[in-house]
Amino acid sequence: MSKRSMQTTPAAPVTEPDQVFELAAEVFRVMSAPMRLKIISHLCDGERNVSYLLSKIDTTQPNMSQHLTTLYQAGVLGKRREGVQIYYRIVDDRVAALCRAVCTQIATEATYQPAEEGAAVSHRAA
Repeated sequence: MSKRSMQTTPAAPVTEPDQVFELAAEVFRVMSAPMRLKIISHLCDGERNVSYLLSKIDTTQPNMSQHLTTLYQAGVLGKRREGVQIYYRIVDDRVAALCRAVCTQIATEATYQPAEEGAAVSHRAA
């Protein structure tokens, strides 16, 4: 997917159902990494610099940069430089809304087991 291809700016109309599914699959591919979902979540409240994101998300700087680059190239994030700091912001609100909706639904439905050895998160059937 090329940079900015997921943005909501006017583009050629999607007229074939297969195009819709291909574009939707690309959105899900970009959002398929938990690290990218965490980044999107932290940027939902506004623009943040890389240092801030690293203070909130437990990862290495190279790993963070790789995921930020993927999101930027997909058109999900925009960026600007101020001195040595790079600031990222969400430019595709559809992705942020989808991330919020899915993560909120999963968190709401999650039933957490008592803290025991080997306890896991279970989910109720819909």
